[in-house]
Amino acid sequence: MESSSSQTNGLKHYPLTPLRLLRGVACLIVYLSTAFMFLVYFTPPFAAFLRLFSIHYSRKASSFLFGLWLALWPFLFEKINRTKVIFSGERVPEKERVLVIANHRTEVDWMYLWDLALRKGSLGCIRYVLKRSLMKLPIFGWGFHVFEFISVERKWEVDESIMHKMLSTFTDPLDPLWLAVFPEGTDFTEQKSINGQRFAVENGLPVLKNVLLPKTRGFHACVEILRGSLDAVYDVTIAYKNRCPTFTDNVFGVEPSEVHLHVRRIPLDQIPSSETECNTWLLNTFQLKDQLLSDFISQGHFPNEGTEGELSTLKCLVNCIIVIAITSVFTYLAFFSSVWVKVYIGMSCAYLTYATAYGFRPTPVFECFRKKKSS
Repeated sequence: MESSSSQTNGLKHYPLTPLRLLRGVACLIVYLSTAFMFLVYFTPPFAAFLRLFSIHYSRKASSFLFGLWLALWPFLFEKINRTKVIFSGERVPEKERVLVIANHRTEVDWMYLWDLALRKGSLGCIRYVLKRSLMKLPIFGWGFHVFEFISVERKWEVDESIMHKMLSTFTDPLDPLWLAVFPEGTDFTEQKSINGQRFAVENGLPVLKNVLLPKTRGFHACVEILRGSLDAVYDVTIAYKNRCPTFTDNVFGVEPSEVHLHVRRIPLDQIPSSETECNTWLLNTFQLKDQLLSDFISQGHFPNEGTEGELSTLKCLVNCIIVIAITSVFTYLAFFSSVWVKVYIGMSCAYLTYATAYGFRPTPVFECFRKKKSS
């Protein structure tokens, strides 16, 4: 394993051949078209109308459909691109309700958490705390809103009320949830590391080489608001062989050669409830991550590898065929069916644009009646 600086300057693991370029473009077209059709056709009945009567069942239906589509990505990474995804540390149970914290090496770390969530039967219920600018992405921004990702400005005086409002809607233990947080707040670069080390020296904090100092307030808010409804916190440390990938590297399959995910499961009662002690716990956790990554650089692997098996190629293919078949039917209806289908699509697009721009989500009818009576 080379140092992080040489990783970013090394040659790609696979050359970008015309075949890889064509395959990547085809995959991107498939993923964008399937995402668009799923959102446009399924959002009105399941994320809007059903939510008027039950947030719980609306989330379950949306999570099922989200999981169907999202499973296309691990299929791309592991089966089409032949990227090795190697798990180590602890083997965690299936279908737990958890908070996931991870280091942030590059812009696509969050995508590899899908490989773990898929193996645990929780892919459709993964949610992220992400920067608000990502909500402006075409199509994907709609999805981030519909599936209730928490968008933040990365300024606590602005984000505190937003996070408390959103997190308070996730406290039902019956709702499936994998809430993923990157406490560093941004991806790792050499310059950010140098700035962070200087800050650590000036403030008497640990000097970290492979991760940035974590921002503690958002993590503490997640733990405290969700403490009564979570099963555990998963501490995931991510490392790459050869070099850190970009989004286009993932799409065209030129990087990474290997992704390593080290997982620790921490019961909630081991995380202090006071803010000061919770902050210290998170800082200590990132010191452990820093040491894990130093050992990975020198040894080329994390301890206790092989905690998860390979994905089933057959299941991946069946899922892919189902998603493409549904999309094909929807596409046919859009072009060759009644004019009312086109009206439906247009109104759905308008709703998604408005709801994403203004953060609108329907409130259940019964909850509205309760509010009127109490007032």
